[in-house]
Amino acid sequence: MLDHTPVAVMERHALRINPAKTCQPIGALYAASGLHRCLPHSHGSQGCCSYHRSHLTRHFREPVMASSSSFTEGASVFGGASNLVQALGTIFSTYGPDVVAVHTTCLSETIGDDIPSIIARAREEGAIPDGKHVIHASTPSYSGSHVTGFAAMAAGMVNYFAEEPTSSRRRKDGRTRVNIVPGFVEPSDMREVRRIAELMNLTPTVLPDTSGVLDAPATGTYEFYPKGGVTVDELRGLGRAVATVALGPQASRAAAVAVENRCYVPREILDLPIGIAATDRFVGVLRRRAAYEVPGELLDERGQLVDLMADARQHLHGKKVAIFGDPDHVVAMAEFVADLGMRPVHILTGTPGKSFEKRVGTLLAGRSPDANVRSRGDLFLLHQWMKNDPVDLLIGTSYGKHLARAEDVPFVRYGWPILDRFGHSYFPSVGYRGGLRLMEKILDALLDRRDRDAPDEEFELIL
Repeated sequence: MLDHTPVAVMERHALRINPAKTCQPIGALYAASGLHRCLPHSHGSQGCCSYHRSHLTRHFREPVMASSSSFTEGASVFGGASNLVQALGTIFSTYGPDVVAVHTTCLSETIGDDIPSIIARAREEGAIPDGKHVIHASTPSYSGSHVTGFAAMAAGMVNYFAEEPTSSRRRKDGRTRVNIVPGFVEPSDMREVRRIAELMNLTPTVLPDTSGVLDAPATGTYEFYPKGGVTVDELRGLGRAVATVALGPQASRAAAVAVENRCYVPREILDLPIGIAATDRFVGVLRRRAAYEVPGELLDERGQLVDLMADARQHLHGKKVAIFGDPDHVVAMAEFVADLGMRPVHILTGTPGKSFEKRVGTLLAGRSPDANVRSRGDLFLLHQWMKNDPVDLLIGTSYGKHLARAEDVPFVRYGWPILDRFGHSYFPSVGYRGGLRLMEKILDALLDRRDRDAPDEEFELIL
């Protein structure tokens, strides 16, 4: 498999082979799914919407709903305003959402459709009922990635709904409000960051929040709008928080900046809390903002992770790792595996941005100074790196399975999308609990390979 990938690395500027990203609208659709009683709407061709829905459905194993302006040749020439106005009228009369979140595609962006003006026209013509809302984000497919699309829609929620504070930032029960932008992570991760914040005596508003939406239980009755998701009232109250904590700068910074600009709430930009060091920083910020001591439950979870790290050190020390995926995921994972005593030597994301390479360099200085690091890379380049400098472990999305087979390398699936396994959306990877799960997956992959390759006399039952 992939037998014709050459070893010699050549710079390519106009060609991507097996890119490590997809387009902005799919990230915007996922973010909109985390808004309560919201129907995401793709302003473009029906094929784009179908692809985005199916890709998300394959990852979460849940039906992902979205509507489309369904452009034809006429809309491509004369603009899609009439399509969107008609679509909004049909959506509200047929499906009854509280919010429609419009994201653009490359076609509507190239035409130059003015979405705010079209929304205003739709309201004037009665296509948008009183008490209902339409928001939008500009997400052309020819720039950025699904991560920046998520960021744009999260910021759009803030820009449309957030209001300046009119009441106290501390509730009557003494708990302090905090906003958390969780990043492009699993529903279980969003639930976990909420749990950690609540343990720290905070009342968090998580935006967006897909927990309870894309991991809703099977009850025998289908609910078009599950009970989860951040509500419009919660978004209106973002200004009552003492801070907005953005987890993962690429996916979350834009929303945190928008809250600060509109509501004067200070922002805290952190890496995703994956592993012990990044989770420590997250808990430290919550502790400072809440003026509350870290509870024993969190300290015990941290101690369990430290214990496992000590127990497994000899099986991880010096192992060379290649990591690819979304920039926020990869940065945090690179720091975690380095803390485990491993050597991240190939680190790649498909999302453009100079801050990625700078942040990885800062985190790995003195621990893996010669690592290959690339933003806006592709899996063809990663495969070439692995041929020139083989690794002991590959960590990334399902698209890495071909590289893992080609180079006969143990593979840990992590990030988005995971299309060929089940259950990943139900178990968090963030926080101390998430660190335990990630360590188990890493150790299982390495020790399974050790057992596979061991001669009979070294095929041990106890390590």
